[in-house]
Amino acid sequence: MKALVIASALLLAGCFGTSDTALQGYIEGTYVYVSAETAGRVVARPVDAGAMVGEGDVVVRLDDADEKEAVTRAEALLAQARAQLANLLSGKRPEEIGVIVAELSEARATFKIADEDYTRQLQLREKGVVAATAVDNAKAKRDAAKAKVEAIERQLEVAKLPAREEEIDAAERYVAAQASALARTRIALERRTLKAPSAGFIEETFFEPGERVAAGEPVVSLLPGANKKVRFFLPEPMLAEIALGDRVSISCDNCDPDMVAEIDFIATESEFTPPVIYSKDNREKLVFRVEARPLGAAGSLKVGQPIDVRILGGAGS
Repeated sequence: MKALVIASALLLAGCFGTSDTALQGYIEGTYVYVSAETAGRVVARPVDAGAMVGEGDVVVRLDDADEKEAVTRAEALLAQARAQLANLLSGKRPEEIGVIVAELSEARATFKIADEDYTRQLQLREKGVVAATAVDNAKAKRDAAKAKVEAIERQLEVAKLPAREEEIDAAERYVAAQASALARTRIALERRTLKAPSAGFIEETFFEPGERVAAGEPVVSLLPGANKKVRFFLPEPMLAEIALGDRVSISCDNCDPDMVAEIDFIATESEFTPPVIYSKDNREKLVFRVEARPLGAAGSLKVGQPIDVRILGGAGS
């Protein structure tokens, strides 16, 4: 790209003409790098370089077993907190306590089965018979069953005690805290799935499934269509001929005719052209960097593509 800029500047050095002069330019692009907020292993990458994606399309999935387990535990804790508050507010009769005791017995039986299954999955994993995900799923089920037992045990304890105003207030605060904790775990789980922030073109992918990504490290680069721009360099004597909002015509080899772009940036400081040559003659020739937003068919031009630019004038020209 640097060589292209130098070549464009060399051509401009001898072209201090009018608005009919063809100025050399190229298409520039600003890429969006989709990054992981936390470290993790890539388990899926549904897109490849060169693919077009829509806003919200999944580009990478990271391993989320820990996050799913955290959500399960947080859901159980919130259920426990709500049950405690309900018991305080309503009070329990002996018949209701009997129901809780029966639920606790059932929950303990469920936990026992889940715990045995988890132990069995661990043994099978050590022998290489099952995958790690089977162990993770069994552990999540066991933890959820255990949390349910603990929640019912708490319910039973509360049911046997008279409720006081300060206890109800504390229980309400606990419910709010657990709801907040659950929301945080769900957000953490959602962030393990990386999505395209806008529609665009996948320029490059940096990781394959199975590789580990560090926190903040880009996994794909995306070029939204709105992030393309025409860049060219205007000789100082022509600076008075343009203004923000003016349009320029664009032409290139085998391109659609009548392509235009709208100027949305004019540098306030000049540059010597070319900047790497220090002879007195070249140092006296100044150019200003100008950028324009491609309109219509011009949006299909490729980044780095060389183009010819001619000044048209105002937006209505």
